[in-house]
Amino acid sequence: MSMEAEIKQFIVTNFAPDVPADELPADLDLLDKGVVDSLGLLRLIAWVGDRYDIPLGEANISPEQFSSVQSIEGFVRETRSLV
Repeated sequence: MSMEAEIKQFIVTNFAPDVPADELPADLDLLDKGVVDSLGLLRLIAWVGDRYDIPLGEANISPEQFSSVQSIEGFVRETRSLV
């Protein structure tokens, strides 16, 4: 499964169960559209750290990096290249 597909699957399973993962646009702003709230954002960040083995204590994190599937994937790729 691709990284994008994994991220989409996590999001629909935990935050939007009525939306099929393949129908979730990768560029949809999850925060502005209310798919993920502030508590959900913390959960999403923790999952990304665990799933992709990213030491979040050392990462510079902002909500914008988790606003869409595309931005999350970019954050993971960028952060993994620095570790």
